[in-house]
Amino acid sequence: MTTLRKQIINLIEHGKIPADKIDAALSTVKITPVPNDWRAFLDAILLWLGGLALAFSALFFIAYNWDDIGRFAKFGMVEVLIVLAVGSYWKLGENKTIGKVSLLVATVFLGVLLALYGQTYQTGADTWQLFFTWALLMLPWAIVSRFPAIWIVWVVLINLSIVLYHQTFRGALWLVIGSEANMLWLTFAFNTVILIIWEYLAIRWHWLSERWGARLLVTGSGIPITWLCVTAIFEHQAGSAISGLVWVVWLGAVYYAYQKIKPDLFMLAGGCLSGIIVVVMFLSKHLLERGGAGAFLLLAFVVIGLGTGAAMWLRNVHREWHS
Repeated sequence: MTTLRKQIINLIEHGKIPADKIDAALSTVKITPVPNDWRAFLDAILLWLGGLALAFSALFFIAYNWDDIGRFAKFGMVEVLIVLAVGSYWKLGENKTIGKVSLLVATVFLGVLLALYGQTYQTGADTWQLFFTWALLMLPWAIVSRFPAIWIVWVVLINLSIVLYHQTFRGALWLVIGSEANMLWLTFAFNTVILIIWEYLAIRWHWLSERWGARLLVTGSGIPITWLCVTAIFEHQAGSAISGLVWVVWLGAVYYAYQKIKPDLFMLAGGCLSGIIVVVMFLSKHLLERGGAGAFLLLAFVVIGLGTGAAMWLRNVHREWHS
């Protein structure tokens, strides 16, 4: 269903609203921000930045004064900060911005506490265990908070755990052992599954409807599968055809989901970028083997042409959505 905002934009694009009435029309449907909106936006930005600055300042303070502060003082400082942050969230409420900031700060402090424990007692644990334990301990907060940023932090921690585990043991957990490709497959599968769950639950839960979270997940899914496809082009190994096939399926799914079901121009632009990268890599693989400056010139024209075509297609899609 076309919203009032889209209707106004459509009328402006087709010249139905006189030029001297455009500002009034935009103000009516609140497309252009008013001074109060800017003030609220700046308040929120400064609040988020202040919370993150407080969290990282505690980390830097402990690191800088490591030799001057006793171990119990370090632990006590961080634990008190965690209690204060969680208490602030409980007192201020989950629906207020300051409450969400408090819980995010508490999540950062939790990571600081785990790093402090490992550094103080030299447990011998690998780096990936720090991030994985951090993700496990913060999971109840993510479930209770119903806050997208906390879940994105959790997803990032799991991705870091997978990558660092691979760097430590040259394998991706006990499921697939071996090359870097296996690690990329695991991150692609994890992020894709989380994306599907996120989009499905966003239909029922309004707090997941903010698009920036899904866009980050699509990016986390698209980067590894694009890298796998590019690797398959330059390295003829077993499973190379599978990488290309999965990439084509992923690209088709992105197009269908975000052009037909849930329109999102960012997702389509990301798919176009992935397609351009793979096509250019494929052509460069076969053209540059023969040498000659003409191959570079041809590739330059291909990049310009594909980029221009993608931009024109995205513009037409945008117009169709608002027509």
